[in-house]
Amino acid sequence: MKRILFLLFFPMLLSGQMASKATDTYWATNYDDALSLAKKNNKNILIYFTGSDWCPPCRALKNDLFDTAKFKDLANNYVLLYIDIPRNKKLLSVEEMNHNKELLAKWNKKGVFPAISVVSPLQKEVAYMSGYGSKNDLPKYADFLQTHR
Repeated sequence: MKRILFLLFFPMLLSGQMASKATDTYWATNYDDALSLAKKNNKNILIYFTGSDWCPPCRALKNDLFDTAKFKDLANNYVLLYIDIPRNKKLLSVEEMNHNKELLAKWNKKGVFPAISVVSPLQKEVAYMSGYGSKNDLPKYADFLQTHR
C-alpha cells in the first residue's frame, strides 16, 4: 500500500520541486553590490522592503508575486535588492540590520511594509509603491514593474 501511495504522489512531488526551482531569482542583500550590478548592466534597482518574520502582507506578496514565473520574467529588467527588517534579532547580524535600517530611512521614508522602490543606477528614486491587500493588487504591481523598468 505504501508503494502505491508513493508511486501516485512521487510525480507531484517532482513537479512541485521543479516549479519552485523554475521561479528562483537572485536577490542581492547589499546595496553597494546591487548598485554595482545596476551600473554594470544599466538597470534600475528594485528594492523590496519586508518584515519577513512579522508582516503577513509581506509574505503574501512574496508568495503571490515574487515567487512566480511571471515575476521571474519581469525581474530580468531589474537588479533585485531584498531588504529585511525582522523583529527576530537572530535573523540578521548587527551590521546587516544597520545596513537595512539605513536603506529603510533613505528609500522607504514612511516605513511602510511591504514596499518596493525603484532606484536608478544614478541613485535617484524612480518610483515607489507600498502595501499589499490581496491578489487583487497584483495587476497594480505588474503595471508598476512594467512601467518602471
